[in-house]
Amino acid sequence: MVNAAKVLQDLRASAERKPDVVVRLGKPLVESGAVMKLDADAWLVYEQVAIAALDVGDDALAQKCIQALETKFPGSPRVRRLNGMELEAKGELLEAAKIYKAILEEDETNVLAAKRQVMLLRAMGMNAEAIAALVKYLDINYPDFEGWLQLADMYMEEFMYAQAAFCMEEVLMLQPQNHIFHLRYAEILYTQDNVQLALKQFCRVVELCKDHVRGLYGIKLCTSRLLKSSPSKDATATSQEDLKAIDLLATERLLAVYSAGSAASAKSASTKWIEHL
Repeated sequence: MVNAAKVLQDLRASAERKPDVVVRLGKPLVESGAVMKLDADAWLVYEQVAIAALDVGDDALAQKCIQALETKFPGSPRVRRLNGMELEAKGELLEAAKIYKAILEEDETNVLAAKRQVMLLRAMGMNAEAIAALVKYLDINYPDFEGWLQLADMYMEEFMYAQAAFCMEEVLMLQPQNHIFHLRYAEILYTQDNVQLALKQFCRVVELCKDHVRGLYGIKLCTSRLLKSSPSKDATATSQEDLKAIDLLATERLLAVYSAGSAASAKSASTKWIEHL
């Protein structure tokens, strides 16, 4: 029991979602009643196992855990959220939505209920409502970069690229050293036809992660387009000479990356494409 409890505690601390492991370790504790020997941690285990049981479809185990929590904490928002998740698992989405809405009407800062509401609205295909709910959540919980990423995704699904770009700017304010987020922002900018700024972001990707292939391809795409267009009169725009130098460096790095993984005697299709881009 001690080992199982320790593993469950570690999973809670790391916020890892491993429902199969949680159910395998937690189910014997719950069904035998040994969970109550964990004192205050017993209720955390009940909640943890309930969520994992819903994830794996063990409705009976989930219900047993939720009932124990309802008895101990009647009317608790956390328990009501579990009720909502149980309804979601049964396909009763509208009833689940009512529960989350009621919790947030009582306390708009309830993070767990707000996130469940957004996920539910999105699952129901109510994208506009999901976006509005997530915007409201982020007004209160600005530092949640994962929320900004989710909002960017939702805007992209609606082809609202300017709004998605704004969300990625907020993400980069919170996570400036993550090259994946710079790459995502660069690709949105390129989609918007903001090639000059996209180039700077693709360069930032390569600065943070040397020889990043998608970043180098992005640089090539941007420099190729900018070199084919009329020189910009904007003083802040990259000069034609600099564009040629950047393009050459990106080409050399891409060729080096592909050459390292292919036979010197045969050029891959990718290598040929790079040379002629």
